[in-house]
Amino acid sequence: MTVGPDGAASARPRPSMARRIVGGRLALWVAFLAVHATLVLLNLHGQGWPLGDVEAVYLQWAQQAANGWLRMGIDSAWVYPILAFAPMAVALAFGPAWYPETWLGLVSVLDAVAFAILLGGAALSRTRRIAAWWWLAFLLLLGPIALGRIDAVTVPIALVGMLFAFGRPRVAAALLTIATWIKVWPAALLAALVVAHRRRMEAVMVAVALSTGIVGVSLVAGSGLNVFGFIGEQTGRGLQVEAPIGVFWLWSIVAGSGESSIGYDRDILTYQISGPGVEVVSSLTTPVMALAAIGAVLVGVRAVRRGAAVLRVLAPLALTLVVVLMLANKVGSPQFATWLAAPVVLGLATDRRRFLLPALLAALVAATTQVIYPYWYGWLLAADPAFVLVLTLKAALLAVIAAWGVRTLWQAGSRRTGPPAIDSPIATARAEEA
Repeated sequence: MTVGPDGAASARPRPSMARRIVGGRLALWVAFLAVHATLVLLNLHGQGWPLGDVEAVYLQWAQQAANGWLRMGIDSAWVYPILAFAPMAVALAFGPAWYPETWLGLVSVLDAVAFAILLGGAALSRTRRIAAWWWLAFLLLLGPIALGRIDAVTVPIALVGMLFAFGRPRVAAALLTIATWIKVWPAALLAALVVAHRRRMEAVMVAVALSTGIVGVSLVAGSGLNVFGFIGEQTGRGLQVEAPIGVFWLWSIVAGSGESSIGYDRDILTYQISGPGVEVVSSLTTPVMALAAIGAVLVGVRAVRRGAAVLRVLAPLALTLVVVLMLANKVGSPQFATWLAAPVVLGLATDRRRFLLPALLAALVAATTQVIYPYWYGWLLAADPAFVLVLTLKAALLAVIAAWGVRTLWQAGSRRTGPPAIDSPIATARAEEA
């Protein structure tokens, strides 16, 4: 009801038919299908080779294991954690000829499950609707890489884990642990859960127990220390061309320096930068990343110890840790941008107004990523000034997101404020007590 100029009560005007249609579940699911159909077509028929890793690398690994020749992570050290092999093997279900299509279908199904959980079964609120629309826009801005890498399998699993974090921390910890054993980055979300949640020991015990089981099964299968091989494989890599910290050497190439160059590493199957100081900087990235992550965690701990609600800490800390992994990473692959989705969607679903800025910045990171990969990746490899500028802009956007995250966490620990309205599809009335 509203009150008119004459003081009489009048009925609140109902939203228009077009607004009800656009804001409803049907519109969201139609958009979900349209976005994923577009991404599938871009992966299969778009410019460049978006499915290069899937068709040339994942398929080979899956076939080698199926033929009994070589089991990655078991018979030899591997660049990925052991569970990464599961989706690669599943994608072989309909044979090698259909491997790319099966892979894309698998990722789309996982996204659909996460999307359904995000929307929830209750009345669709504005907050959840905004979070859902943002995720679809983010996927479209990111382009084919949103489906075409192993990271795409972990994103929906991590997203569901984050949505379960408030009311069911043990389920959240289990999902995030599984995602971590597929690709390491969800460990940042798990760390944020442990810091922010009062039932943190439950999450720790679930993560430890599940990890112990995964390692135990791998050892029984004959992996030996190969189950931890991904740690050494990552630390031994050079400075990849897309890495944010590589921008300095790319600009030196643009300036005409003959001391820096871009070359292809056939062992790692990626383009890397060489030049003065590159090896030193590459060796420092891991300790710098660890120190930055510890710093972010300490700011989160400060907020929690000063009484900040879990809803004020979890999403900002998760986003900050994810961005730290991206900024201080010597790999910097374009698919890393997919990591931003889980913490931003959680933030929009629980604290929409506070997360509007990082949501916008993350969308811009997705757009700059697609500009570079896969369509015009060759221009970056040639150190074209325009594309080096785009990569520099992407790094700057990530730095701003990190600064926003630290500032938000610091503010959360500087004053006692009431929690935002809980509108997560998984949050319960006991969320704050938890």
